[in-house]
Amino acid sequence: MTVAKEPSALNFECETGNYHTFCPISCVAWLYQKIEDSFFLVIGTKTCGYFLQNAMGVMIFAEPRYAMAELEEGDISAQLNDYEELKRLCEQIKRDRNPSVIVWIGTCTTEIIKTDLEGLAPKLEAELGIPIVVARANGLDYAFTQGEDTVLAAMANRCPEKAPVSETDKSDRNAIQKLLNFGKKKEDIAQEESEYVDHPPLILFGSLPDPVVTQLTLELKKQGIKVSGWLPAKRFTELPVLEEGYYVAGVNPFLSRTATTLMRRRKCKLIGAPFPIGPDGTRAWVEKICSVFGITPTGLDEREAQIWENLEEYVKLIRGKSVFFMGDNLLEISLARFLVRCGMTVQEIGIPYMDKRYQAAELALLEKTCQEMGVPLPTIVEKPDNYNQVQRIYELKPDLVITGMAHANPLEARGINTKWSVEFTFAQIHGFGNARDVLELVTRPLRRNNNLKDLGWDKLVREEAKV
Repeated sequence: MTVAKEPSALNFECETGNYHTFCPISCVAWLYQKIEDSFFLVIGTKTCGYFLQNAMGVMIFAEPRYAMAELEEGDISAQLNDYEELKRLCEQIKRDRNPSVIVWIGTCTTEIIKTDLEGLAPKLEAELGIPIVVARANGLDYAFTQGEDTVLAAMANRCPEKAPVSETDKSDRNAIQKLLNFGKKKEDIAQEESEYVDHPPLILFGSLPDPVVTQLTLELKKQGIKVSGWLPAKRFTELPVLEEGYYVAGVNPFLSRTATTLMRRRKCKLIGAPFPIGPDGTRAWVEKICSVFGITPTGLDEREAQIWENLEEYVKLIRGKSVFFMGDNLLEISLARFLVRCGMTVQEIGIPYMDKRYQAAELALLEKTCQEMGVPLPTIVEKPDNYNQVQRIYELKPDLVITGMAHANPLEARGINTKWSVEFTFAQIHGFGNARDVLELVTRPLRRNNNLKDLGWDKLVREEAKV
């Protein structure tokens, strides 16, 4: 794989601030819903349990497929038998829920006391007859979204090298195919099979809602590209086959560990593309995949132009305005690039962690977009010091600050428009069709304030609050 050169014109800085993000064990919130036959067991202290209850308590009545194994003093002081305790819990999970896979999520405490989860899992897996995947998605990571990265990297090692096909599977597949082709002419069936170009298998990685998975798969199908599988799949038993030489492409900028695992362990070839966020990013993503397979893309100009036309009512609200990213979820570079294309000026991009190799194509597109739009290149600050950032926000006076939840209310109290960055993590923001959802989130505080001013609220905060 040829790694693209880092953009030399972008200014990178690194401060010494803390990581003001959620704990990565929050990845359980969306992964247990994505992998339908899974069960997640978080192994940590009561603090971890409190966090999960607060972060995901709204779903408690849905009987979610996750649980908390709370470490007691006896566990931490090594007076209890870890294996027996975990065996008891996993037996109960198997009895009550019967999942296809149990994912152990290690926390900070298991790291500190050196719990040998990787050593315990294979033995227990053999006893129970259920795959046990170990992922250490703990607070030692840079951002909470990297919890998914850890889980997917662990699952990449469980992907089969060849699809196991029994005689029963063959007959089932033939029966399904006959049902799908029922009523179709032979000419139509042959045409459907000829829609794809002959190219090496392509696996996409990143956890997305099913409608978005379908959208991106269809976008590639329009170019004759067949997606051979997704990591993660809807079911653990349907993990994609990974063989040496397969091509892989990511859909999120926080999956660098998964990309490394796919390249080094599974010998796959990574397609270094910008990420499919916004019409410009989605087009660049499709074009890059097409170029790797020697395909000339068609219809992308019209597709992108149509999306931009549909977004104009939102774009006109933010065109010419400024935005400041404090840094939270590692989506900052992609979102900044899209907002620059919308006509905004990005004053600073704070980001907890910057993998310049994995995001090389995205950084190059950001630089190109700024030059085409005639706006200054933003400064990218890795691991920002929030005290210094707040001082810069006072000085720069941005129209909007995209920040973590901890700083949103204090900034609002000082008359600064904010948007929670975590909302972009849980919203559907990928692909052509979801660009509107991104701008719906970005413009919401601006539209809210405009509506309040129309009602006579010229001052939205008390004067004495401005310190």
